[in-house]
Amino acid sequence: MTTTTAEDGPTVSAPGPVPQPPTGELKGQDLAERRFARKLILPGLITAILITQVPFLITIYYSFQDWNLARPEERSFAGFDNYVAVVTNGAFLPALWATVWMVGLSMILSLLLGLLFAILLDRKFRGQALARTLLITPFLVMPAAAALIWKYSILDADSGIVTLILSWFGLDGVAWTTDFPGLTIVFTLTWQYTPFMMLILLAGLQSQSGDILEAADVDGSTAFQTFRYMTLPHLRTYAELATLLGTVLMVQVFDPVNIITKGAGNTKTLPYLLYERAFIGQQIGEAAAYGVITVVVTITIATFALRKVFTVFTEEAKG
Repeated sequence: MTTTTAEDGPTVSAPGPVPQPPTGELKGQDLAERRFARKLILPGLITAILITQVPFLITIYYSFQDWNLARPEERSFAGFDNYVAVVTNGAFLPALWATVWMVGLSMILSLLLGLLFAILLDRKFRGQALARTLLITPFLVMPAAAALIWKYSILDADSGIVTLILSWFGLDGVAWTTDFPGLTIVFTLTWQYTPFMMLILLAGLQSQSGDILEAADVDGSTAFQTFRYMTLPHLRTYAELATLLGTVLMVQVFDPVNIITKGAGNTKTLPYLLYERAFIGQQIGEAAAYGVITVVVTITIATFALRKVFTVFTEEAKG
């Protein structure tokens, strides 16, 4: 502590440096806090591993077994025979293509519509809460119920809503489930997963700094320029997350294919093919091999989407 004397005034004390604990003590506290944090998340981490990884390891084990439910006593080790059968039986590649194009198109449409609705909901207007609730509702509908709604209430050639609207213009109804089965599945998936994309992108829009947008407006930036060069790059992380999670969820979809088309019209996806081999063909080992390959395909599609589809989000302003 140091003192200074002011002329014709009282003595003033100037504060000295605040004492700091030794460096070693700081490192020890930091290490103790990290260890405590790891102990807190350890139960959840162990539970997540048990729930997700153990079943997958068991699936891999089953994929190397020759196991037919019609002959359960003849179960034996099959090596890679199940994987060879999957690749060579002629059903794998069509199912893979159907999975890729239907999931890919549904994901892109869901993302674009989700972005549009997120932009609309990001503005203040009367009835905003009601509109948000109504737009979220499709994602809360069970997949089986959504498939039934689209098959009978919306796209039915005789009494569907689309047929009714076409009749107002003197047009005949379209048999969507038989003439355009793949698009019917895409419409159903898009309708159900657009709210999912919208919620994630809306969170991204609401996390954007208002001061930055106001500064851009003051500098003379148009709404389109602000959206292209500021909002889109900001939304990149959110769009990647939405695509990753949406792709994983859509690849696993089974109900629309089973209820609407039964795999007809080249709509037999990998999950439906897995179902056929396991519960109709009773080939558990081969079905497990399909399951393992489906996981690999899911990771591949998601990786491609994250690296290639969203280059638009990283574009910089051109002079």
